[in-house]
Amino acid sequence: EKFVLQSDSVRVEILSFGCIIATLETKDRNGHFSDVVLGFDTLEGYTRKHPFFGAVVGRVANRIANGRFSLDGKEYQLFLNNGPNSLHGGAKGFDKVLWSAQVLPNGVRFFRLSPDGEEGYPGDLKVWVTYTLSGRELAINYQAQSSKTTPISLTNHAYFNLAGQGSQDVYDHEISIEADSYLPVDDTQIPTGEVATVQGTGFDLRQPVELGKHLQKFHLDGFDHNFCLHQGQDRRLVARVFHPPTGRTMEVHTTQPGMQFYTGNNLDGSLKGKGAATYPKHSAFCLETQNWPDAVNKPHFPNVLLHPGEEYNHTTWLVFSTA
Repeated sequence: EKFVLQSDSVRVEILSFGCIIATLETKDRNGHFSDVVLGFDTLEGYTRKHPFFGAVVGRVANRIANGRFSLDGKEYQLFLNNGPNSLHGGAKGFDKVLWSAQVLPNGVRFFRLSPDGEEGYPGDLKVWVTYTLSGRELAINYQAQSSKTTPISLTNHAYFNLAGQGSQDVYDHEISIEADSYLPVDDTQIPTGEVATVQGTGFDLRQPVELGKHLQKFHLDGFDHNFCLHQGQDRRLVARVFHPPTGRTMEVHTTQPGMQFYTGNNLDGSLKGKGAATYPKHSAFCLETQNWPDAVNKPHFPNVLLHPGEEYNHTTWLVFSTA
């Protein structure tokens, strides 16, 4: 099924397969709408292998080292789908399943039961993902309850290009991220355990930087790192992206403790996307609000465990405007 949410300034198409944001159209400064998320024209594109375009990923977003963790003295082994690690829920995560949908006055709510043992995770996990559109603001709310203690971290993996999907790169985008620290990673992209200050590094994005020039200045191949957000349960502004040529601005607000900033480093132009566009390296960016990667194996990271009787509940808001 495909659901369309529409306001004066934003139009979103969402699929019940993977809760995928298939289209997100927003206005430029001249009032022209463009689709600013990467994806496919047909369902078949999403059922084949692709880099999680627009999908909700889980049970655990991002990477778990060696696909292993221990809970209450029991060791769990997950499927390894990212080198030596487990990524975004494993072989058949939340992005590759059909959800049941309920239409709301200003949105749509998806539900599924992830059975005990699915992809190696413990507990029957009930999950609700709700998309609501209000004016310029798209809200994504994630709720879950489990019959056993289980790690959980849910996010949406939309790939954005504010020039319009199919544009060749995001080098002319200006980005800022409200984070004083980030997580350095090893050569398999697993956090080392250090929480490092951004001060004086290429990871200091507290003031807006033009992405292409910034990558050159610091000799970076791109970003694929978790930024540590200011802790608290309240909504807070965590990132802002501005595209000067079109005037499009996107703000990210969230209640989550972390955000993976990813610059599409693994895109290689091999996928045929919407309108026969190809998606080369750095042709999009992702701002994945989530818990910190590999938190289940790092006790000093924010808690990633959901216990029976508790509720997991996080919301992320995407706010679109023009300047």
